[in-house]
Amino acid sequence: MNALNNLRDIIGALTGIVVSLIALGVAAGVVFGDVAFVGDVLGNLIGLVNDLGAQGIVGLIVLAVLLDMYR
Repeated sequence: MNALNNLRDIIGALTGIVVSLIALGVAAGVVFGDVAFVGDVLGNLIGLVNDLGAQGIVGLIVLAVLLDMYR
């Protein structure tokens, strides 16, 4: 059971790092435009929001499920 707890902690830490990198990419995209080392994070995020918005209620359900999984 201890190994599973360690694995869960590692995955949680990695997820936190990835979320921080996404926030950094969005901030860098807003401030500097398309940054080479970050890529097009802001464009991808806008595309995701547009895709979810185009799907109507299904997009809202998917968004709710994703947000629940993140918590």
